[in-house]
Amino acid sequence: MSQFKLIAPKPNPGALPAQEGEENNRKRPASSSPPPKVKMEGPPQPLPGNSATLGAAGTNGILLNPGGVPLDPAAAADAEALSRRTSRRKRAKVEYREMDEKLANLSEDEYYSEEERKEKEYKKIEDAAPEPEEDSDQDEQTDAVTGLEGAAFQSRLPHDKMTSQEAACFPDIIQSPQQTQKLFLYIRNKILQLWLENPKLQLTFENALPQIEAPYNSDTTLVMRVHSYLERHGYINFGVYKRIKPLPTKKIGKVIVIGAGVSGLSAARQLQCFGMDVTVLEARDRVGGRVATFRKGNYVADLGAMVVTGLGGNPVTVLSRQIDMHLSKIRQKCPLHEGDGQTEGRCKLVSKDKDEMVEREFNRLLEATSYLSHHLDFNYLEGKPVSLGQALELVIKLQEKHVKEKQCEHIRNIIKLQEEMKGNQQKLSSLYEKIKELHGQWKEASEVKPPRDITAEFLVKSKHRDLSATCKEFDELTSQQNGLEEKLSELEANPPSSDVYLSSRDRQILDWHFANLEFANATPLSTLSLKHWDQDDDFEFSGSHLTVRNGYSCLPVALSEGLDIKLNTAIRQVRYTPSGCEVVAQNLRSGGSTYTYKCDAVLCTLPLGVLKQQPPAVQFFPPLPEWKMAAVHRMGYGNLNKVVLCFDRVFWDPNVNLFGHVGSTTASRGELFLFWNLYKAPTLIALVAGEAAAIMENVSDDVIVGRAITVLKGIFGNSAVPQPKETVVTRWRADPWSRGSYSYVAAGSSGNDYDLMATPVAPSPAVPGTPQQASNMPRLFFGGEHTIRNYPATVHGAMLSGLREAGRIADQFLGAPYMMNRQQTQQPPTVVVT
Repeated sequence: MSQFKLIAPKPNPGALPAQEGEENNRKRPASSSPPPKVKMEGPPQPLPGNSATLGAAGTNGILLNPGGVPLDPAAAADAEALSRRTSRRKRAKVEYREMDEKLANLSEDEYYSEEERKEKEYKKIEDAAPEPEEDSDQDEQTDAVTGLEGAAFQSRLPHDKMTSQEAACFPDIIQSPQQTQKLFLYIRNKILQLWLENPKLQLTFENALPQIEAPYNSDTTLVMRVHSYLERHGYINFGVYKRIKPLPTKKIGKVIVIGAGVSGLSAARQLQCFGMDVTVLEARDRVGGRVATFRKGNYVADLGAMVVTGLGGNPVTVLSRQIDMHLSKIRQKCPLHEGDGQTEGRCKLVSKDKDEMVEREFNRLLEATSYLSHHLDFNYLEGKPVSLGQALELVIKLQEKHVKEKQCEHIRNIIKLQEEMKGNQQKLSSLYEKIKELHGQWKEASEVKPPRDITAEFLVKSKHRDLSATCKEFDELTSQQNGLEEKLSELEANPPSSDVYLSSRDRQILDWHFANLEFANATPLSTLSLKHWDQDDDFEFSGSHLTVRNGYSCLPVALSEGLDIKLNTAIRQVRYTPSGCEVVAQNLRSGGSTYTYKCDAVLCTLPLGVLKQQPPAVQFFPPLPEWKMAAVHRMGYGNLNKVVLCFDRVFWDPNVNLFGHVGSTTASRGELFLFWNLYKAPTLIALVAGEAAAIMENVSDDVIVGRAITVLKGIFGNSAVPQPKETVVTRWRADPWSRGSYSYVAAGSSGNDYDLMATPVAPSPAVPGTPQQASNMPRLFFGGEHTIRNYPATVHGAMLSGLREAGRIADQFLGAPYMMNRQQTQQPPTVVVT
């Protein structure tokens, strides 16, 4: 899950879902981000044509389309507009929403109140190690964002218009005059503001109403409806907070939640607060799923989810204020180390100029692939969808072809000049002989003593004239020959700047960036959809990326408090009928005995990798409909592994959170390519991405750890690197309860498949989008990072999917309290938390 995602490039446009399209005034198709999403407003900029001095003369290369036609070079400043590498998948979006600049730079300190910041600092003061100075790329802090606009922004809602979801839930308001809609927006934004001011305490309607100024509080029914809507769909009163109203003693409806990951726990907590009877079944012996933290003594390291990808709009921000979460900004400086070319295993620092130069080329290559996909519609080749990796290698080959063509053209020009000079030289030789002959004839005629007859005189003048004309021709040809010699000398002195597009060294550094992109997506680039791999980029949160210094598992542990959770309980069968559901589970601790749980609805938050498993790990009766399984098969589920190394001392730069290791081959580019220094105790986490992640799962821990130590010794020296005190090697693909790390948009898939994964299933399957019969309401619901189109592969996406499904289930079984009485007889509209 986005667990591992930090910022690594992701560019290109994903179309906004119809339901939210009108709420986001952002540029679409051809978007922009270091990697894939490239907001293109014209042809891409030229790619440098030389390699050794890649980018030094950025105008001597040109981008070719598949037909070989050169594309116009655009402005020369594109590389500077692209952000520096930060680690994971992409840079922050240039525009999150059309809002004040200060909203787009919301940081942790800005979001917390002064009292909360002091409280957190007090908790840390006892054992806090001195913090290293921030590097120059630290975001400047601004005044805390407050007010109604800020509350809507933090809740991922437009402050000045109703969303399509709200329009569906409040048709009477959307059909009313503008003044009524403005009243709705004020009430909604005010309630959000009141909640965000103190998310540790339940915000009841009774407490909210007196704090809404007159005359906005005059329509108490509307205030109650808005409050109910926001609460039901997870905008307020979610997470870990103190309740003012006790939980209902009489439970209405029984729900079984499969999986105690962040999605399942978020949903279960909400459903319990809504008054439903909820039981969570979890196969592991712990909660959290792919959020897992290694803890031993003072050592802490996240084995799965690790990064909070921005605070602006992130629901995790609210959780961090409710529980003891120590957030720390990740410094973006990331020095790269490559082989020194002399001693095997010895590394040297990649120069800043070379690093930036190759990174600019990396971003240009991504822009070129976006242009191929979104402007030239190059998305299929021989009837098969083109992957991002295919497109990148194609553009590289086109550039190499262009470089070779320039070389050939250069040689052809030299040969042409040489042939022309050869022809001239032959003419000069011929003229020289002719001159000698004419000179002799003229001299012989001139030696006739006068008086000469008219014939003799004519002969002298004729020979003189012919000799003069021939000498003039000889002089002109000699001058032309001299000009050709100058051109040839100039041409020979200025050959193409390089005989290759990418030198072997350039390619190795470029492969590091490709590995970083494979880390961001948890899969080799050869499997990613060229057109849709970055379809969620427009929804990235603002602000710096942060890590949880006390371990990300503190979040699911806090969410699990007070819930009925049965650990070590593996699901074997799910039966759903018009009258209810049955879940058959096996207790892994009691000799494998099976139990049957009956309920009204089942929320399945099994990872996509488990749903993909063949033969099926969980059987559904009736089987999941064809459209659901087709989406399961089309979508990709990736793999990313970590090597945790705990030492007794720090031997690296404590002021650097990230440093990279450049592999020697394309095939091994993802092997231990990035090291993280995030925690108080001396701990490093090495990442293994791409093809290497799968290979590593079949190698022993000793070999992997030994390889990691060898890499570190190459960077810091043999004597500087001690043997680790503790080590952990993850193998997420082999984990039977996850079967991988997180989802990605595979070639042949699109963002639509996330919507299909989120669609509930009724006992008698219907095509998505068609009305359900009252007797055939959905009984099987789906949550998880693979079910949320706008925020896939992230912890916050998993959380939002859980809130979404809790609202959906409660609306179906408890009714929608935010609807007018005349609407209650209708099926509540599907509402998706954005």
